[in-house]
This record gives sequence, structure tokens and C-alpha cells, in this order.
Amino acid sequence: MAGSAASVGVIACASLLAIGLTAAAGASVYSQRLAAAADAAALAAADAASGAATGVPCERAGEVAAAGGAALSACVLEGLIATITVSGRFAGIETSAMARAGPPPDSP
Repeated sequence: MAGSAASVGVIACASLLAIGLTAAAGASVYSQRLAAAADAAALAAADAASGAATGVPCERAGEVAAAGGAALSACVLEGLIATITVSGRFAGIETSAMARAGPPPDSP
């Protein structure tokens, strides 16, 4: 009888650990997807600002972020440099990612 109680306890602990690790892995994957959406949106905005692509920079960033499953939270243009913040929800928790894109700084 004591052995079966111990077995149930071990199985319960292993199950909880597996559920926790699965949730952590899902959060990690979502974080990377959100970062990729921010990167792509920043590149799209920088391309539109430089004239390499058509459209209004922040509108293009919003379109690209939406295609990546994120919502555009902020779009700041400083010359040809775009700083983009996107947001999304994972398991009911609001998350965000930020990215910058533009031409490289002038070399001294």
C-alpha cells in the first residue's frame, strides 16, 4: 500500500514538472515570435522611411507586425532610424518586444 502511494506521488510530481516545463517552453517560443515580429516591423518602417519600400513607415510597421501576430504599440522615427514596440498576449499576460532598424552609423 505504501509503495502505491509513493508511485502516485512520483507520477503527480512528474506530471506537474512536465506541465511547468511545457508552459515555460511555450512562453519562450512566443517571446521569440514577438521579437521576430518587432524586427520585421522595424525593418519595414526603416525601408519605407528610406524610400527603399513604398508606404508610410509606421503604417507599414503595423501591417508587418499584424502579419507576425503582434500589435504595433509604438513607432518612433528619428531620421531613417525606426524604433518599434509590438505587443501581444500569452496565457492572458501582456508581453512586448522592441526593435530598432536603420542605416549604420557613420564610421569615424
